[in-house]
Amino acid sequence: METADLLKKVRKIEIKTKGLSSHIFSGEYHSTFKGRGMSFSEVREYQYGDDVRNIDWNVTARTGTPHIKVFEEERELTVMLLIDVSGSSFFGTVNQMKNEILTEICAVLAFSAINNNDKVGVLFFSDKVEKFIPPKKGRQHILRIIRELIDFEPEGQGTDLAEALQYFNNVLKKRCITFVLSDFMTKDYEQALRIIARRHDLVGIHLSDPRETELPNVGLIRARDPETGKTMWLDTGSSRVREDYRQNFEENFNYFKSTFLRSGADFVKIRTDESYVNALLKFFKKRSS
Repeated sequence: METADLLKKVRKIEIKTKGLSSHIFSGEYHSTFKGRGMSFSEVREYQYGDDVRNIDWNVTARTGTPHIKVFEEERELTVMLLIDVSGSSFFGTVNQMKNEILTEICAVLAFSAINNNDKVGVLFFSDKVEKFIPPKKGRQHILRIIRELIDFEPEGQGTDLAEALQYFNNVLKKRCITFVLSDFMTKDYEQALRIIARRHDLVGIHLSDPRETELPNVGLIRARDPETGKTMWLDTGSSRVREDYRQNFEENFNYFKSTFLRSGADFVKIRTDESYVNALLKFFKKRSS
């Protein structure tokens, strides 16, 4: 992509997602993902309504006026985005392709994080670990992540989530808020996920397109698997073919859902024909309640 076109796309995504994170998500994000605890900040005079349990009796005795201890939440959390860049992410039949929506979701989460003074890092994966960007703070760092999301060209086409999780477990020892964003068209990652979920606050964001759940009846078509490159003829006029197609999607989604739940992790389901804003808000409110 030409540099000028790339910068225009980055700026467009920044304007849209930064506004969402500032006006909608920052407060929800803050209340959903708590800091490591409370640390002492200062002592000030007691005011009506203050918790009497926080009275500093030493200062009160010395000054003759009631004083209380003030505590602040220790934040500086680390947010990691594990992003699926396999061939199936470059698919969409509604308004946007899945990778375009993933880019916006990642940008919203990243801006929400830096608005709360948290660090953000990224790991791109396909059937291999494609790229790792260590966690940092700041707007320029987030803009770099967005540029990579828009313009990144993966070497692999398949999906190996287990390898990505194992790599992540080796490079990040400190507890993180970890989002895995994918269509999860893969299996055999249960053991790796369970290890990650014990150490980190883990959330899976499952993204799908309507045409992945239901095959239209349009007769004989030639279809290509974006992850393997294989092509095949499908008779979409056959109810059996359409049902097998639907069941294959359901089987993958149920494996994803049950694996995350058994590991003690959370998940969010988002479709390309639905608002990711509403889905994320619903998730944040559920987590913070």
